[in-house]
Amino acid sequence: MAERVAEIYSLLVPLVEGRLIIPRACIAEVIGFTTPSEMTGAPPWYIGTVPWNGKAVPLVSFEGACGQVIPPAGGRTRIVVLHALGTKVEGGNFALLSQGFPQLVRVSSDVVRPDNSRVFPERSPVICQVRMVNETPLVPDLERLEEMIAEETCIGA
Repeated sequence: MAERVAEIYSLLVPLVEGRLIIPRACIAEVIGFTTPSEMTGAPPWYIGTVPWNGKAVPLVSFEGACGQVIPPAGGRTRIVVLHALGTKVEGGNFALLSQGFPQLVRVSSDVVRPDNSRVFPERSPVICQVRMVNETPLVPDLERLEEMIAEETCIGA
């Protein structure tokens, strides 16, 4: 009989308002902010590409992808490089802007509960919101973000 996972290490990624919760296994690295190379013709949320491990990785603003104002980069801004879940993103990685250094947390059924206080549009890059003690982080739809990046990369190519 397979052992049930009791805890999942995750990162709380700071946004301007709120945080994302992303399983640690999805994250390749958190790096300091570097000015991205712009993508001509891309929507504002697709900020450009940043160099990482010898390749150009797409960088997106989660807030912008949700139709919100894109925050300017500041002294605390970080880049969270993620492993692509599918094969749509060339190179196998993409990155999100973070408005501070992500915090490592252990998530279990004892500390996380569904929070249905908000409804998100169907094609939004948000799966849901959860409640953890005094936090209500968003669970991003990483596959949807990959689709959005792939669509814009094909158009811009």
